[in-house]
Amino acid sequence: MASEQALAWARVRASLRESAGPRVFEQWLKPIELVPSDDAESIRLALPSAFVTNWVRSHYADRLAMEFQRVLPDVRLVSIETRPRTTPPVVVTAQTPPIPLAEVASLCAAGDRVASGARQLVPTRRRTVASTRPVMPRIATPAAPAPAAVAPTPVVAAPAPVAVPPSLAASVAKKRATAKPTSPLAPAAIPTAIPAETQPVPAPMARDETPVTPRPVFGVSIPAPEPLIAPRAAMDRPALDPRLTFNRFVVDSSNMVAFNAACALAEPGVPRFSPLFLHGGTGQGKTHLMNAIGHAYQAAVPSAQVLYMSAERFMFEFVSALRARDTHAFKARLRSADLLMIDDLQFIAGKGSTQEEFFHTINEIVLNGKRLVICADRAPQALDAIEPRIVSRLSAGLVADIKAPNLALRRAILDRKMADLPDAVVPVEVIELIAARINTNIRELEGALNRVVAYAQLTGQRVDMDFAVQTLGDTLRGAERRVTIDDIQKLVTQFFDLKPLDMVSARRSRSVARPRQIAMYLAKRLTTRSLPEIGRKFGGRDHSTVIHAVRKIEQLRDTDREIDSAVRVLLRELEA
Repeated sequence: MASEQALAWARVRASLRESAGPRVFEQWLKPIELVPSDDAESIRLALPSAFVTNWVRSHYADRLAMEFQRVLPDVRLVSIETRPRTTPPVVVTAQTPPIPLAEVASLCAAGDRVASGARQLVPTRRRTVASTRPVMPRIATPAAPAPAAVAPTPVVAAPAPVAVPPSLAASVAKKRATAKPTSPLAPAAIPTAIPAETQPVPAPMARDETPVTPRPVFGVSIPAPEPLIAPRAAMDRPALDPRLTFNRFVVDSSNMVAFNAACALAEPGVPRFSPLFLHGGTGQGKTHLMNAIGHAYQAAVPSAQVLYMSAERFMFEFVSALRARDTHAFKARLRSADLLMIDDLQFIAGKGSTQEEFFHTINEIVLNGKRLVICADRAPQALDAIEPRIVSRLSAGLVADIKAPNLALRRAILDRKMADLPDAVVPVEVIELIAARINTNIRELEGALNRVVAYAQLTGQRVDMDFAVQTLGDTLRGAERRVTIDDIQKLVTQFFDLKPLDMVSARRSRSVARPRQIAMYLAKRLTTRSLPEIGRKFGGRDHSTVIHAVRKIEQLRDTDREIDSAVRVLLRELEA
């Protein structure tokens, strides 16, 4: 097991060297060492200092866990800890044992030789004292009684010291008194003994090797960070809604293509197509299908990495990574996903740097043969302020639209919702009323039913037509008068037998330009949108173009019967 971990660590180091760059690797990642372990599900990494350990935890914990899981799928935990100190502290005794008189006599007999040698040894001793900073002992003379030795904890054996004669000690003391101190840490006392030059000097220990002890703040002790680092659970299991599955999706002709495409993409094996682009109006079931894809693919491939986020969340995390100067972790997290799903793509319109990162992300996902699902409120070619290269990549896969639900589908959705409310009693005529009057948004359709049931339970009243109309008064009136620019464009293209893209294209032929002007006229009359907003919905045109279209249609209605008749028919259908 240890050999497998060593081979895996070699591959991980090579990957980190290539991805992080030589500067970051040499400074922060190269000192990492693998601690041998027999546990197949955990990896222990050690660093020489607490400062470097905290930095690696903050910036590369997720990346290390992900790299090890690629090489060793059984790994579940990667711990990053500070390497324990192996060198025991060197303790210098405060007192020196007495020197035998026989040795002192022999040394005094060789006076000149000892004195000349002492001139060379004293500066060396001063440098040693300054570097190791021991507690200096007192001067011991042959006549003075020997003080009791203090027991060291622990005691490091050293060669026998050499005694200094009194005459030499007095000379050294005189010189030291007149000389300038070389360091504020230099002791003022003269040592009794000078160690031999061969005595090893203990190396100063690194400050970061000492364990970090949390200091209390306002009387509250802050716990130290735990050394065990696990991969983020959000990457393993995205925040999918458990209610939104394929079994709870009501299928009809308006959404059958999108439903079958979603089921096909969720199957294991090589995907038939990628990306899958789902588009439709608000509340038509796009988010439901994305969650269902995530649930089904996780059930089929439990080890797969599934990531679901909105385009707004993508932009927020990207900007946060730029500010933290840690875009590498953001890129690695998204591009390592086996299934990447991004909702509401229209929210990154006009965001240049975000669109550039989004392009490289989806390009990497598609080139690696992974699954990509994108949702928006309109087709790729109709998206405003989206780079053409992104539109081209999204159009290369399967584009499926979800149309507004018809009356039969709305009834089926309400029946499916009633199955989840076994205690609720709602007459069939109330179901028919809700299905007939709320015809654009499935969320509003289900919300209206929930409101009727909740009001009946809270007030204790029986649900009937009068109760439903009184409870849903504002909702029903709002559904009657609400007309959107998308509805106008759709109806105009059907009336004049055009394609939806003609409403936003640059074509200026009369067969296309005149219906487009009629749609602008109806948008100005039936909606509360401003002129610039209407222009943006028609291919990013200027507000002056909208003003010209409105004035032109008003003039033609007075002179051209066909134009006036077409406008009247469209107004009746939209107002109905």
